[in-house]
Amino acid sequence: VQLQASGGGLVQTGGSLRLSCAASGDISRIDTRGWYRQAPGKRRELVAYIISGGTNYADSVKGRFTISRDYAENTWYLQMTSLKPEDTAVYYCNARRAGVNYNHFGQGTLVTVSS
Repeated sequence: VQLQASGGGLVQTGGSLRLSCAASGDISRIDTRGWYRQAPGKRRELVAYIISGGTNYADSVKGRFTISRDYAENTWYLQMTSLKPEDTAVYYCNARRAGVNYNHFGQGTLVTVSS
């Protein structure tokens, strides 16, 4: 499977961005679609994921970020609002299947939030 992330950019504190992840190839095995991020000098962390219509978020983004998917377009999104400087990171979309060795990341898109 190939994942293409887009939508990153520079935004001021309090602003919004929407990230997109387009999946292609053998997508039939995907059951979990998500977003991770990695800030400079920090470990990659899970931001949000969606599975069987349910969603889950990191505590740091609850109430500000929303993950969703377009079934027809094999695309999922991360709507980010009320952005903070600490949200600055490279954001990676992720596709995986629970319980098996199937875990793919896109190339990453940079989000920079200025104070």
